[in-house]
Amino acid sequence: MELQVVSDFQPLPSQQQFECWVQLATQQRPEAEVLVRVVDEVESAELNVSYRQKEGPTNVLSFPFELPEGLPADALDDDCLGDLVICAPLVEQQAQQQGKPVIEHWAHLVVHGCLHLQGYDHIDDADATVMESLEIELLNSIGIDNPYEG
Repeated sequence: MELQVVSDFQPLPSQQQFECWVQLATQQRPEAEVLVRVVDEVESAELNVSYRQKEGPTNVLSFPFELPEGLPADALDDDCLGDLVICAPLVEQQAQQQGKPVIEHWAHLVVHGCLHLQGYDHIDDADATVMESLEIELLNSIGIDNPYEG
């Protein structure tokens, strides 16, 4: 896991915490490579409008790795899952609004984003049930309560 912090927002989780959460969510792919980029609202909003056509910042954006056109599938040695972009000020704001410990919200968003990188989604109810159940199970394994309750 690579961590890029381009936000001045403090406090942030440690590198070790990010690594733990990524490993938790990618345990079926232990060699998986994930880049986590921690940003402020401006970069989050720019990416959100560019890639999702939605105005304003969002808590986490997932960009699954796509093999460049013309590159053979076996050209890369690494198991590149993709990139997560997490908006630090929004994580703090949402945790406060939802009455959750901030560190638990960080953990949830990293796990949530990593599941997106692995193809999970919540567009329809059936897919949302599968994804949310897995998130709940993974987070519970590290002592974090169901993030969807309350």
